[in-house]
Amino acid sequence: MLTHTYPYPHEHSRHAMIAVIMGCLFFISSDNMHTLVEKLDNNFKWWSMYACLLGFFYFFSSPFLGKTIQPSYSTFSRWHVAWILVAALYHLPSFQSMGLDLRMNLSLFLTIYTSSVVFLFVFHIVFIGFWHLGLVSRVARRRPAILTILQNCAVLSIACCIFYSHCGNRAILRQTPLERRRSSNSTWLTKLVQIDELKDQVCSSWFAPVGSASDYPLLSKWVIYGELACNGSCPVTSDEISPIYSLWATFIGLYIANYVVERSTGWALAHPVSVNNYEKLKKQQMKPNFLDMVPWYSGTSADLFKTVFDLLVSVTVFLGRFDMRMMQAAMTKTCDGDERKELLYDHFTDMDDFWFDFMADTGDGGNSSYSVAKLLAQPFINVPLDDDLVSLQRGNVLLIGGDLAYPNPSAFTYEKRLFCPFEYALQPPHWYKNDSISVEKPELPEGVSDLKHYDGPQCFLIPGNHDWFDGLNTFMRYICHKSWLGGWLMPQKKSYFALQLPKGWWVFGLDLALHGDIDVYQFNFFSELVKEKVGKDDGVIIITHEPNWLLDWYWKDDTGKNMRHLICAFLKGRCKLRMAGDLHHYMRHSCTHQSDGPAAHVEHLLVNGCGGAFLHPTHVFSDFSKFYGASYDSKSAYPSFKDSSRIALGNILKFRKKNWQFDFIGGIIYFVLVFSLFPQCKLGHILRDDSFSGHLGSFLGTVWSAFVYITEQSYVSFTGVVMLLVAAIMFVPSKISRKRRMLIGVLHVAAHLTAALILMLLLELGIETCIQHKLLATSGYHTLYQWYKSVENEHFPDPTGLRVRIEQWTFGFYPACIKYLMSAFDIPEVMAVTRTNICREGMESLSRSGAAIYYASVFLYFWVFSTPVVSLVFGSYLYICINWLHIHFDEAFSSLRIANYKSFTRFHIKSDGDLEVFTLGVDKAKECMCLMSPGAKGMEARQRLGFRAKIDGKDESSQKVSKQMVCNNIATRSYQHCKNC
Repeated sequence: MLTHTYPYPHEHSRHAMIAVIMGCLFFISSDNMHTLVEKLDNNFKWWSMYACLLGFFYFFSSPFLGKTIQPSYSTFSRWHVAWILVAALYHLPSFQSMGLDLRMNLSLFLTIYTSSVVFLFVFHIVFIGFWHLGLVSRVARRRPAILTILQNCAVLSIACCIFYSHCGNRAILRQTPLERRRSSNSTWLTKLVQIDELKDQVCSSWFAPVGSASDYPLLSKWVIYGELACNGSCPVTSDEISPIYSLWATFIGLYIANYVVERSTGWALAHPVSVNNYEKLKKQQMKPNFLDMVPWYSGTSADLFKTVFDLLVSVTVFLGRFDMRMMQAAMTKTCDGDERKELLYDHFTDMDDFWFDFMADTGDGGNSSYSVAKLLAQPFINVPLDDDLVSLQRGNVLLIGGDLAYPNPSAFTYEKRLFCPFEYALQPPHWYKNDSISVEKPELPEGVSDLKHYDGPQCFLIPGNHDWFDGLNTFMRYICHKSWLGGWLMPQKKSYFALQLPKGWWVFGLDLALHGDIDVYQFNFFSELVKEKVGKDDGVIIITHEPNWLLDWYWKDDTGKNMRHLICAFLKGRCKLRMAGDLHHYMRHSCTHQSDGPAAHVEHLLVNGCGGAFLHPTHVFSDFSKFYGASYDSKSAYPSFKDSSRIALGNILKFRKKNWQFDFIGGIIYFVLVFSLFPQCKLGHILRDDSFSGHLGSFLGTVWSAFVYITEQSYVSFTGVVMLLVAAIMFVPSKISRKRRMLIGVLHVAAHLTAALILMLLLELGIETCIQHKLLATSGYHTLYQWYKSVENEHFPDPTGLRVRIEQWTFGFYPACIKYLMSAFDIPEVMAVTRTNICREGMESLSRSGAAIYYASVFLYFWVFSTPVVSLVFGSYLYICINWLHIHFDEAFSSLRIANYKSFTRFHIKSDGDLEVFTLGVDKAKECMCLMSPGAKGMEARQRLGFRAKIDGKDESSQKVSKQMVCNNIATRSYQHCKNC
């Protein structure tokens, strides 16, 4: 916490604070272990309450453990939990039996913390003024971070409070070691008492009361007693002063001395860094600054709100009213007169040994996208195949099948989620500028006159549905008007294209937009190309973004009619393979070639959307078997159907850990559902029952009564229930019948409402229990401040009247600030007092401000209790739907944000015209801590061989053997994509 952003050798304050904390832990454990054991039996119910309370707060805080200071919501949640937890513990039975006066320490902490912050801010302002005047070294010009000052003040205040509790608090020291020894009988407790004697000696020697002013030199007299203000002597001089002042001054002095020595001399900044620190800094600098995967269930993400807005605009404005593909066709004909010039690329036809790659759906998680991009960038990859080692060369062309960046197409997402991982994987030319616009494409390197003479890797891309959310504006800007994606040259000028490859192979890249089909201009171009250019024995590979063969089967729909007409009426069996992304998994289906069935228009169907986005399930598509009237068998699935079903189980316990931003929405929804039920004034019948069954029956009866109250009398809660029910029914996919949708929606809302009612009743029972035991509703709204003022003079004497003068100098602002800071920890008391008044006099007795304070206080605690439960209920709903009903396949897996199970497909056109297809999978995409140079050698990987199948396709009209496809599907267990990671 106290380490600066740069390393320096003399961390005086940090070392002092570490010593303080270690000493605190030693004193607490040694002084109170025997007392804790002795009191355990007599206070079992209160210790149970402590355990439940801490369990609730741990359950709430568990997703944030290990998080850094970013993102800010994580930090806010931890501070919020710490705040209301301390407030709750403060009002529960006292910790005095443990030797810890929580009221004293809490009030003392707030006082010291506020004073320390003000003092250090004034010091830093003065120091910065000296720096501007040139009175300190010009080298040390870095200003301190505000967060560092606040953290130092917090640790300093905690140290003072704990040491004062065990060394300076005279009320605790009245119990002598001898008295404690008499209260213990066991031998091992006696040994602990001997440690107590050591602690007392340390306190009496090091942290004893300060004494009289005559024991100190002139400066200490003025600082501690203010005797100079009394012109040499004061009429009344205290014999004793609290050691907290000297302890606080010691720590503040250490901080100031450390800061002044470092910043005034500049020596610490110029001192050489140690070897270990240098290696740590080097690794940190080499670590790519990748973005995390998109939080699809975040209630605070501006990107997601922009995505929804863009989608609404695209559907209402672009869909059927304006189509960028129409403008592309018009501009192509207007400028050139021949549209093939910008849509057909035939500069690969003369190559003998040709390789090309396919990936789709990248630009989600930085590490997962980079793991695939780095493998694509390797000059070659060695894989074992049939007891042999096969070298797979890097593709001459990289084909990317849409959805280039998530969640929406913007300059930020394209640059950070798409271009950044690819540039780290394979650097663009040194002369290329990221912000340059390519007016005349292709922009070839100097000395290369034509695309046929360029031997570097090239890239062609089609847009997906996410790329169309802004009407294809960002895609045109970054893909069609730029020349390089990392080290891959992009000659492409339009959103769809045709590639003429060697040995009679073709690739058609189709743009389906948001229609799920090609437009008439696109159909005209490809149909004319098939009639004039594509030979009868040629093989065509069609790339689309959506795998409509799976989606139409799943949604019971019929899309892509223009595309079907192109394949069936024009290609006539020459379409050997259809590839798509959109579904973030790998699946391959092959035609069964039944003699009595219709001939297949497409021989192989391949889905590979594992380019970097979150994982999609495979088991919900396991029953697919028909497409264009032909039968297909599933040849491979990655992950397997069994693994896919098992992964879905993570929604139950991991939903909140992966989607803790969902708390913002879930907590508010649950509070609205039970808003009208606060407070519950008649709960005595639950607490009076003697048996557990009686307690349970009364509890469930009260829950039912609360539900009846919502339906008959409540306005706010009933409106919330109705709105939630409508949203839940609309959330259910439309593929199932309306009755089943309504049934699922009702059951879903019933589960949430039941959980909210139970949590509301538990919170009210906890408050009622504390009121009956006189722990709450006994004082008022400023109990902590009133108690502190009553003991302030006894514990912290002020011989000079410094507090009074500070109050006069600040016009009362300083005590008012302390008062309202302390009132923040009186939230349970505020709830209990207001609840008692409402139950006695009715809601009408409250003013608007009083009602607002009451409901805000209730919300602070109810939100913490409800957020883990709402995530648990919603995650269980997703698990049941995906594994039992096979619905919500997108929602149930986007919640898990799984970065593993990534893959890409590599193609090889051999000299005899056969096409080899290799699919390589990455089981686990790890965070990359180092970068390799673009010219590094290929990786050796531990792999497991999936299968190898050779399919012979024959042309019905000529009865000649056409292109052959050899499919080698390989999935690796752990692909080591960084050399030293």
